[in-house]
Amino acid sequence: MSELYLGRTAPRLKDWGGRLPVALVFPEAARHGLSTLGWQVVYRLLASREELAVERFFWDSTSPRPRSVDSGRDLGLFPLVLFSLNFEGDFPTAIRLLQDADIPVRADARQSWPMILAGGPLAFLNPFPILPALDGIFVGEAEAGLSAVIDKIANAWNSGGDKAAVLEDIAGLPGMLIPGKSTEPVRRVVDASASGNLHDPAYSCFVSSEAQFRDMLLLEVNRGCPYGCRFCAAGSIYKPPRHAELETLQDIVTRCAPQKVGLVGTALTDWPDLLPFLRWLQERKIKFSLSSLRADGLTDELLEFLRHTGTRSVTLALEGASRRLRQAMNKHFSEEAFLDAVTRISRLQFNTLKLYMITGWPDESEEDWAEFESFLGRIDEARKMGQGNRKKGVELVSLSVSCLVPKAWTPLQWATIPEEDWFKKAMKRFKGAVGRFKGMRFAGENPGQARVQMFLARGGEEIFPCLERAAETGLGEAVKEFDEMVRQVLARPLDRDSVFPWERLDIGVSRKFLYSEWTKYKHGMITPPCPESGCSECGICGMDRFLSLPHGS
Repeated sequence: MSELYLGRTAPRLKDWGGRLPVALVFPEAARHGLSTLGWQVVYRLLASREELAVERFFWDSTSPRPRSVDSGRDLGLFPLVLFSLNFEGDFPTAIRLLQDADIPVRADARQSWPMILAGGPLAFLNPFPILPALDGIFVGEAEAGLSAVIDKIANAWNSGGDKAAVLEDIAGLPGMLIPGKSTEPVRRVVDASASGNLHDPAYSCFVSSEAQFRDMLLLEVNRGCPYGCRFCAAGSIYKPPRHAELETLQDIVTRCAPQKVGLVGTALTDWPDLLPFLRWLQERKIKFSLSSLRADGLTDELLEFLRHTGTRSVTLALEGASRRLRQAMNKHFSEEAFLDAVTRISRLQFNTLKLYMITGWPDESEEDWAEFESFLGRIDEARKMGQGNRKKGVELVSLSVSCLVPKAWTPLQWATIPEEDWFKKAMKRFKGAVGRFKGMRFAGENPGQARVQMFLARGGEEIFPCLERAAETGLGEAVKEFDEMVRQVLARPLDRDSVFPWERLDIGVSRKFLYSEWTKYKHGMITPPCPESGCSECGICGMDRFLSLPHGS
């Protein structure tokens, strides 16, 4: 991949003569795009190519028409529009951007250019609700094949080629889904072998004070996760688990010379070089920030180093209210290790302990909530134990509870969804439990918004009319108008033979494996994490077969 790094420098504008103009669209506010690595990987991959003129677009609610932040050009002028889809809420925003640019929204109404393609995490999770608006989808990791797709499009555009002809031409390329033309299921393309190495870790192309993670170079430490939590889509769609090499990350930091680095990964404490890398950053007086950590990976040495270097809060994922639920979801979680971590965090006088949890698990009940209230008491005792006679330690324990949204490509894709009133009752129960302890604070997700997310996550092309309406009125109003459709999608029968919209893709993890994990959920059975030796030595989930096949098979 290109080593293009712009930092705070504005991109160089290229003349359009002899080049393919490309609109790279992030359908959210600029602060989110500037803090999203996948979108910046694609920018780096394409913007360094002289035959392309790539410009950036973000969602700006104050602008009547979508315009490039680089040149001010209107989106409707670009022959190739690439959407980066990261969350289901991006669907109506993407449609709105097309509407505001006077581009026909439905692909079947666009016989000529522009060509509208999409990629990003949703492209290999469940992109089908928005498929009617797209000429095609790139399924997988951009590093693994997007360049070949763009080559053919650029050649066609520069030679005055026909859009329909180039769609036929790219339909058979690895990772491309062109409706009605590509052979399905379309295989996800992966920049990986079974070795376990992350050869080309993602890193920021831009550093900005406008970004959600301000003035920070984001750096990918690992991709994928070995633990197999049954609710986590990242554990499936980013398989196989891969770690970056220390020397590679050091080289990136040396070239970019940032003031602050944000480490990104699903399992940071699994990376054996985490502490050596943090020490290396400290020696160069480079500040750093870490995402959520696993309690069983918090060694005394790591915690002491974090506190000594100025870290004031630690974030841990609790996930489920009870031991039974955590075992059912395959959360490899030791209560003893967790409470011990709380004690050590408090002893080292971190100011804040942030805890994350999810509610809405199949068969979750009052019994689980009662156990959680008791566990909160143990957390409070562990915090006080760390304070000792000094009465100084963690001042605030902050609990955030979200609603379970069963995702595609997880064992919980077969799970039924509680009604909104159930979620409201659960949130009230958790808020009451937290309120009994001094120095604890509660924040709960809006159950109504969670139900909308579930609808978008489970739907297929049939929900597109609702998305079109949402582009005009907002999601809240649209789902009210399409209430019957929402109910039908959320009430679909889910059994062993159910066919899901997203199974037009092949991400590598087998359906047989996912259903066996769903069965294990119901029986509270544990599956061990992925072996360190890699997929070729495992053969359980299907990734060994998937990785052994050449792209395009």
